[in-house]
Amino acid sequence: MREPLTVLGLESSCDDTAAAVVRRGQVMSSVVIGQGGLHDAFGGVVPEIAARAHAEKLDVAVAQALREAGLALDEIDAIAVTSGPGLIGGVLAGVMCAKGLAAATGLPLIGVNHLAGHALTPRLTDGLAYPYLMLLVSGGHCQFLIVRGPQEFTRLGGTIDDAPGEAFDKAARLMGLPQPGGPSIEAAATAGDPRRFALPRPLLDRDDCNLSFSGLKTAVLRQRDALVAECGGLRRADRADLCAGFQAAVCDVLADRMRRALRLYMGENPSAPAVAVAGGVAANMAIRARLEAVAQEAGARFTAPPLRLCTDNAAMIAHAGIELFDAGVRDDMTLSARPRWPLDQSQAPLIGSGRKGAKA
Repeated sequence: MREPLTVLGLESSCDDTAAAVVRRGQVMSSVVIGQGGLHDAFGGVVPEIAARAHAEKLDVAVAQALREAGLALDEIDAIAVTSGPGLIGGVLAGVMCAKGLAAATGLPLIGVNHLAGHALTPRLTDGLAYPYLMLLVSGGHCQFLIVRGPQEFTRLGGTIDDAPGEAFDKAARLMGLPQPGGPSIEAAATAGDPRRFALPRPLLDRDDCNLSFSGLKTAVLRQRDALVAECGGLRRADRADLCAGFQAAVCDVLADRMRRALRLYMGENPSAPAVAVAGGVAANMAIRARLEAVAQEAGARFTAPPLRLCTDNAAMIAHAGIELFDAGVRDDMTLSARPRWPLDQSQAPLIGSGRKGAKA
């Protein structure tokens, strides 16, 4: 086997078709083909449309990633692919593409948990040593994890209903802002007064690390309706204030839960305490700044990936594939696509479990 290890990564768990080449800590290429224009008319991601778009674009993304890396497929050492969790049609498209490439080349195949890709990103970008505290916060997930290894995660808490990114999307839709909701609300909030509306901070009275955002979303709906009834519509200034208040409430909840998670993590006396935040919502600069201040209070190093590696991408999947490869992980043609795949499978699910497994 050539050194250093070079891995081609594929990611297709939601609405971004991505391929990347990573060589032990070096992102040689990272291609992301978005689908925003395909879903705009529906107010959110349509799984069937997303799956078809992935099937059409995965080979294009792979070819572009190899071209930008200046490598041929026979210069790759392994193929890593998101095999869950996510929208099953998109995950299946990625897994089948990876299987085809592995079958044609004889390269090792490695199935990667999409959440592990996010959780291990600080290892790629900042070289964090295990164990570190991770807040994985995205459109579909929100959980505090102690990351102990590429396959070893301890969940300290997470959302019991909506994820923050989902709440941002729904709140933006309520206020007539475009999707995705996170950037739209963040932009509108810059001109708003976060103290104008008394929005709730759910679960702050509970002595655990769990979170809830459903009630906050409902409070935004009620406030919007009151403004519409009073003014005959939602004025720009009112929308800005409501966005600022919503974003401030999310910041307060995440900061409070981070303090609790830090106490549990620091109780293990890590030799080099570090806190990382990853996932799409980590691109919000107000949230980043608030969490960084909490980490500094506790004397822990704070890291967050570059914005391009916060949202879904294949570089994180390729890097996770490298770590799993080093741990001896290999998959074969029986690798399956999984709509649900908790990182910490030793704990009861936070939201519930169905025939397809635990949701979180």
